[in-house]
Order: sequence, then C-alpha cells, then structure tokens
Amino acid sequence: MIFDTHAHYDSGAFNADRFDILSSMPYNGVGLIVDPGCDLESSRQAIELAERFSFVYAAVGWHPEDIDKLTPEGMQELEKLAEHPKCVAIGEIGLDYYWDSEHKQEQKELFCRQIELALRLDKPIIVHDREAHGDSLEIVCRYPELRGVFHCFSGSAEMAAELLKRGWYLGFDGPITYKNARKAIEVLEMCPLDRIVIETDSPYLTPVPNRGKRNDSTQLRHVIAKIAEIKGMSADEIERLTFENGRRLFGLEGA
Repeated sequence: MIFDTHAHYDSGAFNADRFDILSSMPYNGVGLIVDPGCDLESSRQAIELAERFSFVYAAVGWHPEDIDKLTPEGMQELEKLAEHPKCVAIGEIGLDYYWDSEHKQEQKELFCRQIELALRLDKPIIVHDREAHGDSLEIVCRYPELRGVFHCFSGSAEMAAELLKRGWYLGFDGPITYKNARKAIEVLEMCPLDRIVIETDSPYLTPVPNRGKRNDSTQLRHVIAKIAEIKGMSADEIERLTFENGRRLFGLEGA
C-alpha cells in the first residue's frame, strides 16, 4: 500500500470530484493520506476530510505564504484544531523567501510559535522551506527534541546530512522524475532508506509522464519507480518501506 504523506485534497482543484477521488483511493492501492492545512480554513477542511475518511489524517498549520491572513483569533482556533485526535502533525509551516522576502522576521516568529505548539502537543512538524535553507535549518536546530519532515526537500546534500543526523525525514515527490532533478537525486542517493517518505503535494508537482496535469495520490507509482531505480531496489520494496516510514513519522503504526 502507498502512503501519500502530503496531499492538499482541501484544494479548490478538487471541488468537482473530491469525495469520489478519495473514495477510490483504497481500491487503487493508496492506504494512508495526510492532508496538511495552510491557514485556518484549509486546516478546518483537512480535519473534516479526516473525519469523513478513515484512511485520511490531517495536519494543521499556517503557511508562510498565507501570513497576511493571520489573526490572533485565527491562530487560537488553529491551536485548538491541533488537539483533534486525527491531527497527526503541525504543518504546513516554515519559511518562504521566494514569494515573500520582505517579512522574514514575521515568518520566523510564526514558524517558531508553531514549532513550540508541536512540542507542547508532542507532534511532528511538516516544514515548507523555499529559498530559506539557512534560516530553516538554523531554526529547527534550536529545538533538538523536534521531529518531522522537510516537505519536497530542495536543499543541498550537506543540509540533508545535517537533518538526517538529527533524525529528520525528507519528503520526495514528482520533481525527482523531472530532467533537471540533479540536486534532488543527489540527496536521494545519500538518504537512508528509513528516512525517505513520499508525497504528491496534490494537486501540484505531478510526476512525469503526466506533468502539467492535476496530481493525485495514484501518481505516486511514478515516484516510487524512480526511487526504486535510484536505489537499485524493486518498486514493491520502496512502496513497503515508505509506507512504514510514514506510519512511524506520524505515529500511525497501528493504522
């Protein structure tokens, strides 16, 4: 079975057929999905999907791109959602200097507040890090007891080595199938098998050969095949290993 550790089925891209697609997942070999929120409304929707489907779990968080929507009341409500029994992580949280390089300090403060929430609740975090590698690494290293995954990892092999040394997981998705994936493949080559998780970031980052179309969890077979090729293993072995890794990361060993 496949574990899609990062898929935004709350996205408007799924408004027309969301429930049909999710209902079909167990019949298509997808056993578990984590849907991470990006603000209060998407976090609410992720919780609602987790309540509706037994194999869907939620993460709640405030994404750095959505910092303009942040209110004290919204953050308080999000912190309450984080206590829901099907919320398995705080995320998607982190830093994004690609879309917003003017509010770095505000992003850092929001990131740290949500890290501290995760630590209080003993939950992992899902990190968004875009063109903010140095600050992202520096912040997570302030909290040696923190655990989680760097979603769609795009840093260097040296950064990956530091995170792996500290027990972090790295998320790999559609871009490892792209022609310009040299850096991601270099990281994948050195990443231990027990620290790899797979994700779609649906509806985004669709792998080759369907790049450009809407992504969903069934497309992870292409990601699995690429990892298997790079690691010199069978697709079945990678599917099994990444499923177990995802369950361990999110505390779902019994799921």
